[in-house]
Amino acid sequence: MSNNDFKVSMNSPQFKILDSMIDGVRLLNKFNTVIHTNQYLEQNIISHTIGKKCYEGIGKREACKNCISEETFLSGKTFRKHEMINDRHYLVISSPVYDRYNNISAVVEVFRDITKEKELEESLIIKNEKMRNDIEFAQKMQINMLPIKGIYNDLQIDYFYKPSELLSGDMFDVFKIDNDCTGFYICDVVGHGISSSMISMYVKQTMRAISKKTTDINAIMSELHRTFLALNFEDDKYFSIFFGLFDKNTLELQYINAGHNCEPLMKRNDQVSKLKARGYPICNIFESVNYEVKKINLRIGDNILFYTDGITEMKNTIGEYFGETKLIELFQNEQNIIKRIREEIDEFDGLNSDDLALLDIKVI
Repeated sequence: MSNNDFKVSMNSPQFKILDSMIDGVRLLNKFNTVIHTNQYLEQNIISHTIGKKCYEGIGKREACKNCISEETFLSGKTFRKHEMINDRHYLVISSPVYDRYNNISAVVEVFRDITKEKELEESLIIKNEKMRNDIEFAQKMQINMLPIKGIYNDLQIDYFYKPSELLSGDMFDVFKIDNDCTGFYICDVVGHGISSSMISMYVKQTMRAISKKTTDINAIMSELHRTFLALNFEDDKYFSIFFGLFDKNTLELQYINAGHNCEPLMKRNDQVSKLKARGYPICNIFESVNYEVKKINLRIGDNILFYTDGITEMKNTIGEYFGETKLIELFQNEQNIIKRIREEIDEFDGLNSDDLALLDIKVI
């Protein structure tokens, strides 16, 4: 059997074109027999395959389960698949060849060596897997660094925390400064993801370290601002924070708002008000800062809810916002506000495009 036994509408110049291609090329007849190979295929992939079945021509002993040349003969369409030949990766593309009567008389298969691309792809997969593992570890660390739910110097705390990605730029903390005083804050770093989570971790460690030295909350915030400036971040890196300090003996709460746009809600006898104070966010625009310190005497049973704008700006599938009004209504009417908000979020079916963080503190 020779090439002349098959009516393929290709002339000698066209065969020369195939021979000049930098990819391996072969022609198959309707019986899936190799009837022509170009020089590149003979010299670089596999040689002496004319007259053999298509699968024999790539070193196999039996027909492929997915034979793209057969599919091309049946449909007249172009097909692609991946083949391993002599430990190298090839993208095989089959296309129809028509005779003068517009019938498919042969199939041309092009073998493109994609070994380097596959090796790069496999390398990227390995690196991405390592990065994913590292991010998951960082996520576990971030979650493990959240305060333990329970009682801190006559304050009972509960919270809800849900990053929009694996890592969050929202963070809160509650910690004993001494046997009488408890510090707590909620922080919202611009953006979300790895960079924001790193800043939120910095805030946590720095706030605890500074608070061991002083209970002057203005001094604490000024020192936080100073250490942040020393990091020399770009202008687009900044965060807001609402910080409070509670003395269980006097029941006095001092607080500072450093640009946190979600003013905490305070409930007393089912009446809800906001803890208002003015201040700029922590950023490198200002060389020094001085914050407005507010004071309020709390009572047993008072309840304070801290939150970030991820909850109020959350939208559902029909474009409705969860909103501050809904949050206030829930807080006013519910005793277990964290549990109720979680239920509402599930029912609301919100699109979690931002981090969610809520911290509930009750005087007991």
